[in-house]
Formats: sequence, C-alpha cells, structure tokens
Amino acid sequence: MPHDPVQHDHARHNHPTEPHLHADDDGRQVVGIHDLQVGYQGRPILPPISVCLHEGELWALVGRNGAGKSTFMRTLLRLQDRIGGRVQLDANVRVAYVAQRSDHQARVPGTVVDFVEGGLDVNWSFMRPWLSRRQKETVQQALNDVDLADLADRQMGTLSHGQRQRAHIARALATDPELLVLDEPTSAMDPINERAVFGLLQRLARRRQIAVLLSSHHMSFLPDYADHALLVDRDLGIAIGGGLRKVFWSESFRRVYGDIHFGVPADDGCAH
Repeated sequence: MPHDPVQHDHARHNHPTEPHLHADDDGRQVVGIHDLQVGYQGRPILPPISVCLHEGELWALVGRNGAGKSTFMRTLLRLQDRIGGRVQLDANVRVAYVAQRSDHQARVPGTVVDFVEGGLDVNWSFMRPWLSRRQKETVQQALNDVDLADLADRQMGTLSHGQRQRAHIARALATDPELLVLDEPTSAMDPINERAVFGLLQRLARRRQIAVLLSSHHMSFLPDYADHALLVDRDLGIAIGGGLRKVFWSESFRRVYGDIHFGVPADDGCAH
C-alpha cells in the first residue's frame, strides 16, 4: 500500500521516534492509518502512528488515563482535524461508534427494540416513516447477536448496566458496520460484565467479519480477547501498534507498565 509523503517535525514534536509495528495482512483491509499525527492547535501529542485494521480483527487501544486514546479515536472518526499523515477509509465503508456511557444514558426512554431501531434514523423520512423488511431483519439480527432478543420489549430504564451497554452495541450493529469503534465500553463495569462485553466484541469481530477497535485502560482481561493492540502514551512519547505479543513485549510497553505483561506469552524475538 503506497504511503503519502509526510514530513515529520520531530523537533517540534519533541518525542522520540517509535518503531511502527504493522498487523499481518490477513483479510480485507478496512482502514489504513499512515503516519497519522494527532493533537491540538497544530501541535502533535503523539508520535506518528501507522497501523492497518483488517476485517475480523479486534484491536485494543490501550494506555493510561490521559494518554491520548480519545484524541486518536476522535481523529480517526474525523471528529477532530489531524495534524499530519493520512487515514485511508473509503467513503462507502460503514463506521459505527459507541461513545463512553454517561449517567444520562441510563434514563433513555422507550423499549430496547425502539432504541436499537433509532440507530437507523439516518435513513428515516416522512415519505417512508416505517422500517423496511430488510431493516427489521437487521435490527432483529443485532438483538440476536448481543443476546437481547428476549428483552426487546423491555423498557431501557429497567436494564442492568451490562444489558444497557449491549443495547448500545446493538444500536451500532443495526447500521451493519464494517468498522465498529467503542470508547471505554466497559467503564465502571464489574469484572463479570466486563469480561462478557469483551467476549461479545470478540465474537462479533469474527462472526460478522468486521474490524473492532475499543479503547480501555483496564488491562486485566484484554489479552484474552484482543489479537492486536495500539499503545499510546503522550507523556512518554509512545505510539506503537501491531500484534498483541509484539506490543506487550516491546520496550515501549515496558516503559509504561514495567515488567507486567498481563498474561501475554513472549513470542520468539519479542521478549527482552
């Protein structure tokens, strides 16, 4: 894949250059990120990032609080201007985003199925105010995929924390995305629900053959479900991505987390 020529001002950036670890080219590429620089007011907060996300992959965007994860995610979604580099994301690629939950989301009115159908409002019109058969089937499949079909007629306000998060994921799935991006999807969850959500996202990536990118600073369970990782740390000037073992056994990871590898076994040539 050709790269656009990009000039990096490392003196202005004031970060050391990090090696770029790329994912294996398994499956169709969904998004290519080439020397992407993210930041504010023309000043990057991380080194250039180059990774490719393919269908069927679950990527974990990891780092400490305030490390730059949300900035990267917003830039990837084009909610924030990039400083430099390029994001190769075709206009016809369907992208769904699940934002970090807030307290007001627990008070969403209506039933679960109404909430999930609301994700299709982008195609709603006064000329055709009802859902097509195809759309109804898509909504039903989304409910099935997150194990909420039996609760479709329940009021959103009566759901547990984990059930509400699954409803938000179903709403995103109703758009039939090829790239699913989630910001801290297990924030404030207990360990049982947290593990259940990670397992669900892993199954969705493989079953639907979509690329899934989730941000998290909860490292305990991620290695059991993610196969790729992108580690960022604005304070240490780190941005490194690729296969899970390569990232978790990199010197950059050691600088952030010390000698804790969260159960990820060393690969040949990756252990220090």
